[in-house]
Amino acid sequence: MTLAMTLGMSIGVRRTMWMMLGELVGVALVAIAAVMGVASIMLNYPQAFAILKWFGGAYLVYIGINMWRSKGKMALVEGQSTPTVSNLELITQGFTTAIANPKGWAFMVSLLPPFIDIEKSVAPQMVALLSIIMFTEFSSMMAYAAGGKSLRVFLSRGDNIKWMNRIAGGLMIGVGGWLALG
Repeated sequence: MTLAMTLGMSIGVRRTMWMMLGELVGVALVAIAAVMGVASIMLNYPQAFAILKWFGGAYLVYIGINMWRSKGKMALVEGQSTPTVSNLELITQGFTTAIANPKGWAFMVSLLPPFIDIEKSVAPQMVALLSIIMFTEFSSMMAYAAGGKSLRVFLSRGDNIKWMNRIAGGLMIGVGGWLALG
């Protein structure tokens, strides 16, 4: 959610939707994997999961540092309406954040399997669970991105672009650190 707010501040809600696409695909993948029994794999190979977590966190910290320094692709530059960042980079950022989030994995692994009735077909149950999760995730990210855009309007008055980049970069560094160390 912090990532959605940060990107809403720096690139706007419409562009943030590309990150949301990657995030939703990643969350869906995590949810499906949780239902299919990835918990046993995570318990047997925790090093692979830790490497993925560190990679995702380091990536977000790198982006945050560049935003803080106003040199990154997502930093706001005076006279430029929105930062230049490709849709693929945004999708990748959202996907990486979702699949490298250990708390997301723990939540899905502990929450979803009890909702599956092995006596019934798994596919319809998965569709129902994923529909609820995707709707909730998308709604929350849209609210945070819109809040970020509102914050951008407030902060962009006067000479606050530098501060906005530092706030957005600091939030991104915080998310990356939380992901890598949390």
